[in-house]
Amino acid sequence: MSDLSDPVKTSENRFIRKAMQLPLLEREFEVELARKWRYNNDHKAMHELVMAYARLVVSAASKYKHYGLANADLIQEGNIGLMQAAGRFDPERGVRFSTYAAWWIRASIQDHILRNWSIVRTGTTAAHKSLFFKLRRLREQIGEADGGALTDEGRQKIADTIGVTVKDVIVMEQRLSGSDQSLNSLLTADAETEAIDFVVDSRPTPEQVTIAGHDKRVMSKWLNAALNELSTRERFIILKRRLKEEGTTLEELGNMLGVSKERVRQIEHRALIKLKQSLQSSTKSHKDLLESSLV
Repeated sequence: MSDLSDPVKTSENRFIRKAMQLPLLEREFEVELARKWRYNNDHKAMHELVMAYARLVVSAASKYKHYGLANADLIQEGNIGLMQAAGRFDPERGVRFSTYAAWWIRASIQDHILRNWSIVRTGTTAAHKSLFFKLRRLREQIGEADGGALTDEGRQKIADTIGVTVKDVIVMEQRLSGSDQSLNSLLTADAETEAIDFVVDSRPTPEQVTIAGHDKRVMSKWLNAALNELSTRERFIILKRRLKEEGTTLEELGNMLGVSKERVRQIEHRALIKLKQSLQSSTKSHKDLLESSLV
């Protein structure tokens, strides 16, 4: 498809040509425009200032083409950074607008790349972001730019340079080795098998969910029956001590019942033995019933 039939590409090319044709500003005129915009809200001055340095956007976007994102999107994000720079620029600081704007343009483009390069969040700290954008160049500096896996020594050098762990380098190396792939992509051109067919589902099966729910209901029924076989005081102690998220202490129960904490411990021990015997009896009866039904 030619550029003429692609409105986005046509608009992009038009912007690039215009940006590269506009002359750069003299320092004094640049300051004059910045002051008009900052102090008088002169939009015409702001537009002239911004367009004079639109070439910085084009230049910055071209440096990030290898990340696989559309150049038009990179230019758009760079323009956002340029506008942010214009809104924040202080002409009294003695800094050239081009120097100040270049930082904002680069930061805006980098943020866009980090948000869209992968569905997996790539950078969470300044060091991680630096690692993402400098890994290729650092590989060249240490002589490991062949595209293969880094050596342990190379990973350690890069980690020391950026200020991250070797594990961070390994993770970033793996992410940069390839782009995201759809789970619905075919594994081979002549097959109908998709990548998602080999993804393991760790969730329980419907059968397992049904069995677990049934077992839970049966155990709850057995436990309630066992509790009903206890005396009122035994059941009170078990409910307070064993069936609450934060069990009541022996001393607290002793104060409630008007007995010593040692006596509470003895009652609890006796109640637990009764519960165990009752549950074992229920389990045996259930097992015998199942066996008889299979005969």
